[in-house]
Amino acid sequence: MNRNRNELYRFRGDTPPTETSRASILEPAIEGTVAELYLYDPIDSWGGWWGVSAKEFAAALSMLPDDTSEIRLHINSPGGEVWDAMAMVNQLRRHDARVVAVVDGIAASAASVIAATADECVMGVGAQLMIHDAWNIAIGDELDMLNMAARLSKDSNAVAAIYAGKAGGTTEDWRALMRAETWYTAAEAVEAGLADRTTEDPAPEAAA
Repeated sequence: MNRNRNELYRFRGDTPPTETSRASILEPAIEGTVAELYLYDPIDSWGGWWGVSAKEFAAALSMLPDDTSEIRLHINSPGGEVWDAMAMVNQLRRHDARVVAVVDGIAASAASVIAATADECVMGVGAQLMIHDAWNIAIGDELDMLNMAARLSKDSNAVAAIYAGKAGGTTEDWRALMRAETWYTAAEAVEAGLADRTTEDPAPEAAA
């Protein structure tokens, strides 16, 4: 692919990323082989007007030059559907580039899962991160409700395992914090281990 490696890539609301609609509207902010993506919407399988789907996210990743060494994923999202978020997590894990999540505003709910699985998570000035148990809507009899509760338990445990993998502790430790719907300031997210530093902290030196 013959593309300008300095271009920014972002989601454009109701328009999925395409070859002609990627974010040439902004001046390049970085040099070299670092690409920037902006996740500034809810995470939603419908995509389009409703938010950013895993399918649209995959399309954006496919536009990155082959020699991309780092992806800076800027996040300002209230979260959304956990399965699409998990798909985004696995897309980023399969990519060869180092992933740096930069929380510009809020990484809540499913968006916090994406932030926590990056190689590095950086909290911006005044940014916050929120974790909570998975929730859904169910209609039916007792068995339907019990089945939904079992599904939600599995979803929440999967999310808690990600937080534990990032910050340490047990899945049940994180479930307790999720059940309480816990909000973290930038500094608190770093102290809890869900983020690595704030933008006001010095960046780690690159390995020789």
